[in-house]
Amino acid sequence: MKAVRLGMGAALGMALLGSTSALSADSVAIGISGWTGFAPLTLAKEAGIFTKNGLDVSIKKIPQKDRHLAIASGDIQCAATTLETWITWNAAGIATKQIFQLDKSYGADGMVVRSTIASIKDLKGKTVAASAPGTSPYFALAWMLAKNGMSVKDVTVVNMEPGPAAQAFIAGQNDAAMTYEPYLSSVRAAPQAGKIIATTLDYPMVMDSFGCTPKFLAEKPAAAKAFAKSYFEAVEMIAKEPAKSYEIMGADVKQTGEQFGNSAKYLRWQDKAANKVFFAGEFKSFNKEAADLLLSAGVIKAIPDLDGLADTSFLD
Repeated sequence: MKAVRLGMGAALGMALLGSTSALSADSVAIGISGWTGFAPLTLAKEAGIFTKNGLDVSIKKIPQKDRHLAIASGDIQCAATTLETWITWNAAGIATKQIFQLDKSYGADGMVVRSTIASIKDLKGKTVAASAPGTSPYFALAWMLAKNGMSVKDVTVVNMEPGPAAQAFIAGQNDAAMTYEPYLSSVRAAPQAGKIIATTLDYPMVMDSFGCTPKFLAEKPAAAKAFAKSYFEAVEMIAKEPAKSYEIMGADVKQTGEQFGNSAKYLRWQDKAANKVFFAGEFKSFNKEAADLLLSAGVIKAIPDLDGLADTSFLD
């Protein structure tokens, strides 16, 4: 993250404000990863959008498999993750509520396989690199296998995060791998290693949202509303100033603006209007199907209250 430089007078002024300042009152830590879909949150911080809306946000890069542990410990109060993950967390007793949708994947998540593998059904008995159960890549693997009459029991899963999974695949390890942008593009650029056999264009099931603990939402409703407002303003900035926005977001994941823009082609960030449509319909139908799959895959032992997974009041 870029350091914010303050003049001595400004720094002193902030120190004198102490805990009574809006920033201190609405200090919050959030957990995300380097996934392209989460990048508007980084943009909101780096471009000063959070600060303008009265938020003092610290962003922590935490692997998806550990993000709920950071919430449970109080290390973070909010997080960005895939829709089905909130089901998993709540089923495990980690109470959270989604307050707005971030993005939908349109080819940004996928399965890569060796050139000799002609179909997903050919993966039976093969080794697939994917993150741990309870993560998006593992869920995507389970979803794709289920749609082809298989389950995770039909393959050998090697737990690797999306970045290392893509790197290992390019280096010749494993028969297949589950990964996402910007790492999926590294496989696109290395056709000698294998091919992308399926993405979320073929199996549209990767969607991300932002949520917080019920405690945070109850104690700081204005901050929650400011988060939604800031995210939508960041999406507007991307539309108005794409080159500048891509440079800022790309720098966070060690990409040029052009590289980041290429990754962003495979997803759609969701504005306020899209959010309202989504939560009114698709949200519920997806949760039902996702919960059933998570249960059958053994990721959760019981389905939590699906009606209590979101609080859309902060969209108004």
